[in-house]
Amino acid sequence: MSQIQEGYIPFKGYKTYYRIIGEQTGKKLPLLALHGGPGCGHSYLITLDELATHYGRQVIYYDQLGCGKSQTPSMPDFWCEELWEEEIDVVRKALKLDQIHLLGQSWGGMLAMRYAIHQPSGIASMVIASSPSSMDLWVSEAKQLRALLPEDMQQALEQADEDGRYDRPEVIRASEEYYRRHVCKLNPYPDFVAKSFDGMGEPYQVMQGASEFVCTGKMKTYNVTDQLYQIRIPTLVTSGSMDEATPLISKTIYDRIPDCEWELFAGGTHLCHVEYAQAYNARVERFFSAHE
Repeated sequence: MSQIQEGYIPFKGYKTYYRIIGEQTGKKLPLLALHGGPGCGHSYLITLDELATHYGRQVIYYDQLGCGKSQTPSMPDFWCEELWEEEIDVVRKALKLDQIHLLGQSWGGMLAMRYAIHQPSGIASMVIASSPSSMDLWVSEAKQLRALLPEDMQQALEQADEDGRYDRPEVIRASEEYYRRHVCKLNPYPDFVAKSFDGMGEPYQVMQGASEFVCTGKMKTYNVTDQLYQIRIPTLVTSGSMDEATPLISKTIYDRIPDCEWELFAGGTHLCHVEYAQAYNARVERFFSAHE
């Protein structure tokens, strides 16, 4: 049984929750994991615990401010990309994470790319897991995937984006089918995944909006594609062949980061790290081991 530590770090007058599994031994650098959303908390990433329990690498998670166990009052004007990027350094300093590997999944990978472009010190390598470098491309590809749904489901989702009524039964059914095909194919969702999905709150609404197919929030202008060449950190891109982070989205990143690899998990969706946990963790561990 690996050691588990939990606690809180002061940040902006509030508290950032963290969870550490395993110990730093000096033989392997720890992994700092950035969750997605924004807003869903870290729990859906805990299949990465195997990097500690099986491979002996310490893994550190935290819930970004406003997410999971790092709750705050409602303050929609507060949420922004810069806030959560700053939080990475606050967490690293508090936990003495001078030399690490970094993994960001979905929004977490978007955050990691922003961070890496600014060339932080002490990052031995980075994994970008099912993330876009451009929200325009993300929305465009989501609409391409939506067009593969049955016609009535397409119409239900399009109508909801027009009138904002996402609670209609036909919209819920269409959304569930889209998620089954491209977000997580496990049925039912594991409890630790459902916990993250159910916890999506204000940060997601403010940053993304109400829909996968129209970004109305603050992230709608996110685009770091033309800056990716500035990243000097060895990078592994991971994604699934059925992922809403489509192969085009992943290849856009792979083509632009100078020292980059890409692993495509056949049949995997947005949560291929959960669906193929053993193979995923083995691939990530090989990459980390080659860069320390």
